[in-house]
Amino acid sequence: MEKTIDEAQAVIEVRDVYKRFGGTQALDGMSFSVRPGRITGFVGPNGAGKSTTMRVILGLDRPDRGSALVGGRPYRALRAPLKSVGALLDAAAVQPSRSARHHLLWLAHSQGLGAAAVDEAIRRVGLQDVAGRKAGGFSLGMRQRLGIAAALLGDPPMLMLDEPFNGLDPEGFMWMRGFLASLAEQGRAVLVSSHLMSELQDSADHVIVVGRGKVVADMSVRELLASVSEGRVTLRTPALTQAMAVLARAGATVSSTGGDTLSVTGLAAADAVSVLGANAVPFSEVSSYRASLEEAYMELTRDSVQYRGVVTEEPGR
Repeated sequence: MEKTIDEAQAVIEVRDVYKRFGGTQALDGMSFSVRPGRITGFVGPNGAGKSTTMRVILGLDRPDRGSALVGGRPYRALRAPLKSVGALLDAAAVQPSRSARHHLLWLAHSQGLGAAAVDEAIRRVGLQDVAGRKAGGFSLGMRQRLGIAAALLGDPPMLMLDEPFNGLDPEGFMWMRGFLASLAEQGRAVLVSSHLMSELQDSADHVIVVGRGKVVADMSVRELLASVSEGRVTLRTPALTQAMAVLARAGATVSSTGGDTLSVTGLAAADAVSVLGANAVPFSEVSSYRASLEEAYMELTRDSVQYRGVVTEEPGR
C-alpha cells in the first residue's frame, strides 16, 4: 500500500474558522495547518473545539466563516475522499451485526476500492484472525484497530485520528507508536487528537494546543517543552527555609515540591548555584528543570478549562 506522497497534496489547512451552536461559540477563529512527514498532536480541554474542528475538516459541520481544506480542496469537493484523507472519529460507528471484513468491504466499494485494499488494511492493523467476527462483539481496542483500518483503505496521504490510544492494551500502545511513526516516515500528514499527554510526548513531532475555540500554541514538542522549562531550576537541599530565603532575595520565585526539593523560577542553574554558595547554603543538586508535555499543556490551558470538577472531602473526614 505504500506509495510516493505528493507533499502539496498532503496538507490539512484550517483557515480562520468560526462556528457557533446556539449560544455556544465552538470555534473562534481556529487557524492551523498539518504538514506532511510529521505527527501533529491536537490537544485541548473538553469543549475546546477539537471535535468540531475535525468535523469541519471532514465536511460534517459547515463553518459560519472560514474554510478547511485537505490537499488544497474542501472535503465535499473530493470525488473519492478516502483516497485523500482517512479519519477515525468514533470507533463505535460500525454496524454490530456485520463482520469486520464486511464492514470494510462496504466502505471500500463506496470508494471504488476492491477486496485487496480491505485485506491489506486488515493486515496492517493486525485483525487477520478476527476479520470474520461480528464487529459488535469487538472490544474497544479491537474497534479502534478496525476504525484505523477503515481510515487506511484508500492509502491516503493524510490521516486524522481522534483518541486512537483509547482501549488499547500495552502491546497496542507500542504498536500504535510505531504505526504512527511509520505513517509520518512515509511522508503522510498525521493529526492525532488525544488526552494522553505521555503518549503524545513520545509520539508527536509537533503539537497544536487549543482552548475556547482558538489556537493557544502551535510549535514543535521540543520548542514547547523548552519554553515552559526556561528559567526554571530543580534544587535539592537539607536547608529548605534558608535556601528559599536567599533565593527569594535574589529575585527568584521558590516553592516546595515535597521532601528536600524546591522548584525555582527566575534564575538559571548557574546563578542559583552562585547565590547558594555566596550564602553558604548546603545543597546536593541543582539542575535545569525539564517540563513534561502534560505540565506544558496544563499551564497553557489553565484559563481555557470550561468544565471543572470540585473535589470534596467525604463526610466525617
